[in-house]
Amino acid sequence: MFWLGLAYLGALAALFVTAFWRTNTFTGQVVREWTLDNFVTLFTNEVYRTITIRTLGIAALVTVICAVIAFPMAFYMAKFASPRAQRILVIAVMTPLWASYLVKAYSWRVMLSGNGVIDWLLAPFGLNSPGYGLLATVLTLSYLWLPYMILPIYAGLERLPNSLVDASGDLGARPWRTFRSVVLPLTFPAIVAGSIFTFSLSLGDYISVKIVGGTNQMLGNVVFDNIGAANNLPFAATVATVPVVIMLVYLAAVRRTGALNNL
Repeated sequence: MFWLGLAYLGALAALFVTAFWRTNTFTGQVVREWTLDNFVTLFTNEVYRTITIRTLGIAALVTVICAVIAFPMAFYMAKFASPRAQRILVIAVMTPLWASYLVKAYSWRVMLSGNGVIDWLLAPFGLNSPGYGLLATVLTLSYLWLPYMILPIYAGLERLPNSLVDASGDLGARPWRTFRSVVLPLTFPAIVAGSIFTFSLSLGDYISVKIVGGTNQMLGNVVFDNIGAANNLPFAATVATVPVVIMLVYLAAVRRTGALNNL
């Protein structure tokens, strides 16, 4: 706990402190003088507001897509598959995590290209590949983070007693009512756990949007560009505080629901 506090919380503290410094425009050196100019620029510049909203929208959409796809997969794994099939399916879900992030992202770039696999599949229907842009970014991130949603939901469904589902059916509840009144409330903490992964990972991502996002940017790209090309570390630290604050607010909201207490 000591090393965790020193390495993680210490780094966050250094990040917040740096956000209140500025960069000398002539020398490029960091000037350790307290100022709110970086935050004023961040909140008053329309470009950064648009990027923040875009990043939030992408992270939320990726989380919803992952939850919609993951739940039926996890439900089949936990309630219908045999023990041997469960082990095989868990390995199948985890296998993509063993591959390099860049390999998977560039694979989607190839598939989404004008003469890629997706364009070839859609051609008989008179459709074209979506190409590079926000849709490509959402598709890529949904694929990358899907296992992080499947596994927590699978673990939550595995702990759900089958007797509760059977009792609901015996009392006359239809499948949808059983799902809404029994299955979903009891697995909600697992969905929340998965959403924390997918939402936070999407919120801080900057590589996928560079590869398949076209000219679009997310908050991570602004941080990366200001650390590299712009050489403005204090402003990069200011932008980096936005995802941190958003995640703190999200975790606080989730905690108020009581979902985290049942994980």
